[in-house]
Amino acid sequence: MSDQTLFQKIMEGKIPGDFVHQDDQCIVLRDIDPQAPVHLLVIPRDPVPRLAEAEDEHESLLGHLLLVAAEMARKLDLEDGFRVVINNGRDGGESVPHLHVHVLGGRSLDWPPG
Repeated sequence: MSDQTLFQKIMEGKIPGDFVHQDDQCIVLRDIDPQAPVHLLVIPRDPVPRLAEAEDEHESLLGHLLLVAAEMARKLDLEDGFRVVINNGRDGGESVPHLHVHVLGGRSLDWPPG
């Protein structure tokens, strides 16, 4: 049994992914089950399991993920607004134990989210 996360398998080309951005610290994919017209995942190459397990050494990476999220929103013309979501743990909606940032936009997003 592999200890790799789904996202690591996608990064290695073992599973296909719809890449929209790649750099030395992260990748950005289109979500396979989009919850909005634009639904991207900003995924660090370093497999931090979840935000609650991030440490001081991840500070720069976490900032980079948010800057990339904002850059993707600009590139996709989400000038009317977008949402950034990080799920943490089962009750937080986490489905893959590999930290990732959701970027949602392209429609009005209700609050509270659910």
